[in-house]
Amino acid sequence: MHSEKELLEALSQVIDPELGRNIVELGMVHNLNMKKDGTISLTLKLTIPGCPMREQMGANIRSVLMALPGVKNVELTFGAMSEEERQAVFGKGQPALPKLSQFNKVKNVIAIMSGKGGVGKSSVTSLLAVGLNKKCHSVGILDADITGPSIPKLFGLQPGGVRGGDQGMLPAVTAGGIKVMSVNLLLKEEDTPVIWRGPVVSGVIQQFWNDVIWGSLDYLLVDMPPGTSDAALTVLQSLPVNGVVLVSTPQDLAALVVRKAINMIRQMNVPILGIVENMSYFRCPDTGKMHQIFGPSHVDAIAAATGVTVSTRLPIDPNITTLCDAGKVEECSLIEIDELVKQVLELQN
Repeated sequence: MHSEKELLEALSQVIDPELGRNIVELGMVHNLNMKKDGTISLTLKLTIPGCPMREQMGANIRSVLMALPGVKNVELTFGAMSEEERQAVFGKGQPALPKLSQFNKVKNVIAIMSGKGGVGKSSVTSLLAVGLNKKCHSVGILDADITGPSIPKLFGLQPGGVRGGDQGMLPAVTAGGIKVMSVNLLLKEEDTPVIWRGPVVSGVIQQFWNDVIWGSLDYLLVDMPPGTSDAALTVLQSLPVNGVVLVSTPQDLAALVVRKAINMIRQMNVPILGIVENMSYFRCPDTGKMHQIFGPSHVDAIAAATGVTVSTRLPIDPNITTLCDAGKVEECSLIEIDELVKQVLELQN
């Protein structure tokens, strides 16, 4: 049997990593007791609820106590300090709540971009996310199209479902496990307009990167807003973007605007991973004949201009449209997206 003093001396070796002080000094150890059968029970009162270091401190507590002679087991319960207990430790000042987002580990950030609106960036972002997810990679989507968000609708995510606090915001999670953050998830009604000026929009994008608890991700896809102004600059300059996927449609006007985006990306020194020509053609279900409804393809010319070898042509597919409208994009399957998925996966090789 060990006395309480001996047990506290052992526990004083355990340091709170956030505060750099031992847990005994901080008054975190409560209800300490050693039973005759060699079991030590105690409560560890955390300085803040949901402390991200609790598991590490718990493992360290078990390690130092189990090293004592005669100790057979450690029963550890977690609690939280009261307001009075925190004041006793920190005085009148309150400890700053650590941002859980500081523990994010995002390996690759991919921006899906076009200089033009209405070309299907959100659809391509969602299909690419689904493709990567089906390859057993952890994927998140940051919806940077603040004033025209559509990612939640494609995945069937309801508005107002995101929770947040001083330690960060938890993203929504799709049925397939894809993490999503979008301004529409913060609104009570999905058709509520977001009427913000450029600096506010840029600030929200940075907040989605800095304050969202993404955790560990292999890929974070950023659904970019149209154009080459404030919001696009914020993403390319503030986020560690590894590459860009460009989206266009067959019309020459769309190709012209995309070329503007290409020149912008070059100035930012960000590599272009692939070119997607969305709504490139429609295959007649009766005859199998391919119809170029919006005119001849320009994707090869755009790809040649950027030096990118991977170009993808996505069809007009009513079945995919139906699934997307129903919030079931994760049920979509497009062979055409596979080459783009392979190109993105090469980032990890």
